[in-house]
Amino acid sequence: MAVDPISSATANPWANAGSSTDASNNASLNYNNFLKLLIAQMKYQDPTDPMDASEQIAQLATFSQVEQSIQTNTHLKSMLQAEALTRATDLIGKYVKSADDTLTGKVKEVEVYADGVVAITEKNEKILLQAGVVFSDTPLTTGTKDTADSSTDTDDTDNNT
Repeated sequence: MAVDPISSATANPWANAGSSTDASNNASLNYNNFLKLLIAQMKYQDPTDPMDASEQIAQLATFSQVEQSIQTNTHLKSMLQAEALTRATDLIGKYVKSADDTLTGKVKEVEVYADGVVAITEKNEKILLQAGVVFSDTPLTTGTKDTADSSTDTDDTDNNT
């Protein structure tokens, strides 16, 4: 059995928070197909040998499970979008340092996209929120990794995403 590697979406909790996936569309197609098959099966069944009642109940239970799964996925997607927006607004006013240690600044606004979140500093520099980005209540400096890391590993660092 093949196992897929860990995707960047797993490493980045911001990624795909608001995206629409083909999985929900495929589930919807399967849901509609299931209904059509069930109706066709009932319509064309042999009157001399009707479908077993327990088999029909099992199919209806499957139908109900598919419907509930679709609704659960829709609600989960909405919750993830709301969480991404809440987390993004909490970053405004914080100081940020990019993962590659080249950009720093105070976050003035945050843009949420389907595939991630971008923090915009007061200097209009855009920093993609990804692993290695550092946030703090106090100003951060860029420079060599050794000096920057030693200054941000103190208790004043709020979030190391």
